Amino acid sequence: MKIVFLGVGEAFDENFPNNSHLLSSEKTNLLVDCGYTVPPQLWKFNPDPNFLDAIYISHQHADHFFGLPAVLMRMWEDGRKRDLTIIGQKGLQDFMDYAYKGFLEKFKYKINLVESKEGGAINFQDLELSFTKTVHSGENLAVKITDGKNIYAYSGDGSPLPGTDFYKNLDLLVLETYLYDQEKIGHSSIISAIKFAEGNNAKCLALTHMNRYFRKNDLPKIKNKIKSRKVKIIIPESLDEYEI
Repeated sequence: MKIVFLGVGEAFDENFPNNSHLLSSEKTNLLVDCGYTVPPQLWKFNPDPNFLDAIYISHQHADHFFGLPAVLMRMWEDGRKRDLTIIGQKGLQDFMDYAYKGFLEKFKYKINLVESKEGGAINFQDLELSFTKTVHSGENLAVKITDGKNIYAYSGDGSPLPGTDFYKNLDLLVLETYLYDQEKIGHSSIISAIKFAEGNNAKCLALTHMNRYFRKNDLPKIKNKIKSRKVKIIIPESLDEYEI
């Protein structure tokens, strides 16, 4: 299983595209979140209109799903014909009408919408996806994905709920960490993320979605302080890859 960090930024960062990852297994290419600055990142990595098998949307905030219309429209323009699955919470079905009204009927490929629910699980090709809520200003579902050999989890936005076994023994945990030691606006901090990953026996923790001013001004000064004796910690840049 390979993860490509298409974007690692928060909503309003002019230097780093929105938080988004591409997960590739033996049989599946799955885009995880698709904010408004994500489409060019996807096209830089692979412009093939048939490349993606599915897209997962953690929650309906603009920096996590407003890129969908552009991705779908370019697939149509470039000749996609095979079905595409979009997995997300109820209400996603109307998103295209706000961006390109009437174009869904012109598509030569079918979009299969699959609803994600807290505590639920979905099997898609060689992957199993399961979902749990986080503490956030909107209804957000973290996702855990396994191909039967490796396990990856992504928080979307928000702090993980305490007292859950959802995140136990992960090969890679991707957490949004807005600030260093403060939890703010329904977001985790670096300190709480490290403690959480250690307590859940994660092998690797990826820190993403940092506040734009913190990342620019403070992160370079404290980067050497971000350590753990139990967990490998990475701070990925856009288009970095990580092999599980």
